[in-house]
Amino acid sequence: MESKANHSSWPALSLSEANRQLTAPGMPLEIEEKDIRGVRLKVWKHAPQNLREVFLHGRKHGEKAFLVYEDERVDFESFSKASIHLAWHLKQLGVGRGDRVALAMRNLPQWPVSFFATLLIGAISVPLNAWWTGRELHYALEDSGARVLIVDAERHDRVAPWREQLPSLEHLFVGLDAILGPTSAWAGLEDLPCPDEPIDADDDATIFYTSGTTGHPKGALGTHRNTINSVWSAAHLGARNFLRRGQAVPLPDPKAAQRANLLSVPFFHVTGCQAILCPALFVGTKIVMMHKWDAERAMQLIERERITGAGGVPTIAWQLLEHPQRHRYDLSSLELVSYGGAPAAAELVRQIRGQWPHALAGTGWGMTETSATCTHHSAEDYETHPDSCGPALPNCELKVCDDAGNALPTGSVGELWAKGPNVVKAYWNKPKATAETFVDGWVKTGDLAKLDDEGFCTIVDRKKDILIRGGENIYCIEVESALYEHPAIMDAAVVGRPHRVLGEEPVAIVHCKPGLSVSEEALKAWVAERLAAFKVPVLICFEPETLPRNANGKIIKTMLRERFTAH
Repeated sequence: MESKANHSSWPALSLSEANRQLTAPGMPLEIEEKDIRGVRLKVWKHAPQNLREVFLHGRKHGEKAFLVYEDERVDFESFSKASIHLAWHLKQLGVGRGDRVALAMRNLPQWPVSFFATLLIGAISVPLNAWWTGRELHYALEDSGARVLIVDAERHDRVAPWREQLPSLEHLFVGLDAILGPTSAWAGLEDLPCPDEPIDADDDATIFYTSGTTGHPKGALGTHRNTINSVWSAAHLGARNFLRRGQAVPLPDPKAAQRANLLSVPFFHVTGCQAILCPALFVGTKIVMMHKWDAERAMQLIERERITGAGGVPTIAWQLLEHPQRHRYDLSSLELVSYGGAPAAAELVRQIRGQWPHALAGTGWGMTETSATCTHHSAEDYETHPDSCGPALPNCELKVCDDAGNALPTGSVGELWAKGPNVVKAYWNKPKATAETFVDGWVKTGDLAKLDDEGFCTIVDRKKDILIRGGENIYCIEVESALYEHPAIMDAAVVGRPHRVLGEEPVAIVHCKPGLSVSEEALKAWVAERLAAFKVPVLICFEPETLPRNANGKIIKTMLRERFTAH
């Protein structure tokens, strides 16, 4: 657990100096440069060379609990046996290097087993969105050319009517019980050797599909190195925080209690898989899965499993903080409450610090194309830069560009470009989209952002999520942030409503915290105190429930926008 310092003596060390010390020659986080696909990149020198090495290192945690779901508990050794058995089964079916194995199921212990079994034989794992319809699943299966599909019963019902239209799909498994038995039987599986297929760090490993807000989703083709970057960078943030406050980085304590993470995001998203699952396997963290999000059930699990890390989107953190039954549960084990994917009021950071004295707030920024983590942020850095998503990882680069791709000066708003060993190599089977998005190792993120002198990044909005009211640009996220600052607001989204003269005007949809309320006029006045008059929503609609979200936890603005564009 990290300690907290007095802000009057912070920072004791600059960000650049902290990174320099952590990545210096001979250090565990040492960085070296390599040419990868013709681009000079900074890579972690001592990181595992492929995800099989991550898997084998994770197996050393033995009988410690790894995956907890309802009443099922799977330790690291049982997970490893099951993964190796499934890997050999896939090999016997003729699945090998470069073949695609698709995976469509909710968060279950069978999900990580299927994911790693695929990687162990040099095949490509294709996690599919479990919220998709049969039509959407069919598109991704056809697009990826998957030879194998592993599903749960609900996903099978959706995809079954499309099976005849998928000639490349040779094998479909509903669950893994027929191959491995129930989770309770995994410990008794025969101890088989791990497949030893040669795997290079830059071999293809994953195809994660983008959220597809416009047109069909695109498959981001990632390598072993892409995912490993998140595994290795997970150690960097905590170490950087210690150095920033003038403290020595503590050595690992083998006698320390096991860390535990409450998983409220899906494995099929890069956050759940690359930023949570893979680092947890490597360092021995327990992952506790929920059937669906429920704040009181989450508190029960935090108490029962001594959860040290929880989060997702900011709404989840607010629901835990504001829940009327919170006093009934022991949440003292929490050390980190992290979130992203939506703006968060500075008040949330203060509330976490005030109500959970031993817990830090954390956030960050990343996307499918950056294999999850690209910036990270917590502790005093977050408390003093609450609007920022943090600085880039020390082996990643950020720049802000104009529409022509020219870098803009510090403090300017433009499109955020990112570069590093975490950036995927291409979009699967989409050369035109690849050429438009990836330029000389950089990915054009589509986010509008600004950077300060230290490199702290602040996301201003999505490039396509700007309103233009009478010629004036309105960044939706700026208005949403002002709404989130109000103590009664839990959820907020701003969309454009067509206007005959002005083109469009801002409308807000909000959801209040339990037991709190505010009038429309009072909320408009609140925003008017903080922003220019033309940015104040002309209409504020109050919703009785939290706003609709996609599987990644982001508010689905298309559903909200349709209300105002239907006429």
